[in-house]
Amino acid sequence: MGTPFIVVPTFHELANLPRFTEAVWRAHPAARILLVDDASGDGTPAWVKAHQQYGRALFLIERPGKLGLGSAYVAGFRWLIDRKEPCSAVVQMDADLSHDPDSIGDFLRAVADGADLVLATRYGGGVRVTNWPLRRLALSLGAANYVRWITGMPFSDPTGGFKAFRPDKLAELDLDRMRSDGYAFQIEVTYAAWRLGWKIVEVPITFVDRHAGTSKMSAHIVREAVWRVPWMVLRRRRPRGKARA
Repeated sequence: MGTPFIVVPTFHELANLPRFTEAVWRAHPAARILLVDDASGDGTPAWVKAHQQYGRALFLIERPGKLGLGSAYVAGFRWLIDRKEPCSAVVQMDADLSHDPDSIGDFLRAVADGADLVLATRYGGGVRVTNWPLRRLALSLGAANYVRWITGMPFSDPTGGFKAFRPDKLAELDLDRMRSDGYAFQIEVTYAAWRLGWKIVEVPITFVDRHAGTSKMSAHIVREAVWRVPWMVLRRRRPRGKARA
């Protein structure tokens, strides 16, 4: 099935981490996990360093404060690129169990079949979201429609944070130009890959609201996504990319 390397930003996710790591290794025993922690203050670094897999299949980047989701992913990607870590795919996902580790197998198969970037879709062929209030679902669907309208990208779920990259393609992204956080970061990465002409494949998933803790969604994240999307388009030329549903 392959050996995924999974990048996971964390901020106050200690309540989820034992179940999350167990679920990942149950589904993919060879997987390695990199946590990028923004000074959670909930004991995450101590828990990681005491784990029997620390330094072997579980790794940690400690950051000095809450620096944001986008920069956390950039830090994790740079860590992998600089270390030239061998893996079959680089997966990004949340630690709150809203992203099912069992779906990683579908990502690995898509990469093995030639995909450069795999996007999990909650909306391709129907809505597959559970335990969300109607207002949150309407916001997410509206954001997806807005992104498609502004950018021209054909993807059904361009704001999602569950993705997989072909490792040799990840280094092609100009990480220094990534300035967004939250929804906007997810959109910016996909838009940059589309502009580069990557083969991008969507894989359906079922999204379940977080197991424990509170959502990091905020009004600031929503506002950033609204103005960042046209900003992305204005500063980048539209690509001749390939999309597969």
